[in-house]
Amino acid sequence: MSGEVKHVLGLSGGRDSAALAVYMRQHHPEVEIEYFFTDTGKELPEVYEYLGRLEGFLGKAILRLNPDRDFDFWLKQYNDFLPSPQTRWCTRQLKLRPFERWLKPMLEEGHTIYSYVAIRSDEEYREGYSSKHERLLVRLPFREAGIDKAGVLELLEAAGLGLPKYYEWRTRSGCSFCFYQQKIEWVRLMEQHPDRFEEAKAYEKNAIEHGSPFTWSHGESLDELQRPERIEEIRRDHAARIARQRAKLRRNPLRPDYEPIDIDDLYGQAKVCVACHK
Repeated sequence: MSGEVKHVLGLSGGRDSAALAVYMRQHHPEVEIEYFFTDTGKELPEVYEYLGRLEGFLGKAILRLNPDRDFDFWLKQYNDFLPSPQTRWCTRQLKLRPFERWLKPMLEEGHTIYSYVAIRSDEEYREGYSSKHERLLVRLPFREAGIDKAGVLELLEAAGLGLPKYYEWRTRSGCSFCFYQQKIEWVRLMEQHPDRFEEAKAYEKNAIEHGSPFTWSHGESLDELQRPERIEEIRRDHAARIARQRAKLRRNPLRPDYEPIDIDDLYGQAKVCVACHK
């Protein structure tokens, strides 16, 4: 029916978008929301496990939006050059493009669509998806309600969901070889999912052979990063960062003791892709 209002909420398999789904179900049960996940085909297995648990809590299926072209197709279109912070073709082609293609028929039929994005109140530096259509309206419930990271953790704990299992060793959701990973996250990917690390190495080797100016990790190849002496150096640096951050936290009585230190705390706020990381 023309003029219908629809509500959609994108899930990345990560912490914040899951908490937003919990929040909307608990605080706005009157809003009929369609939850979706845009699958790149390169996600960690922990992502799919967490989405299954979230479906159980929501009591409804999460729509999978699979891109009509996969990562390997687009890699060839971009001359075998790896995606990077400077050229984020993976987000554009594997996340945003399927989302926009899914919504296009609804918008053409005259529907108004509200898209809910999990940007927290403590993320003033971060912006959400910028709508290019007058009837696609972006809403930021966490920012409007003043919900910060501690609030997100409370929502997930109270719902019995907790954090996705990969948060035990990384805080970047999305693709297993996301270029926004810090060095320590690459080391942990090598330990937790060696097959995914080897796949990333193969993509990188192919890209370098085709003249790509980018490696997955800034300033060094994964071959260089996995040398034992380099791994030890990365571990020492990470441990030092944790020690410095814990010292700061002890001087901040307003921060809950249970709140985990994540990568953004240690390495600064990264301008990550909201569609993947949230």
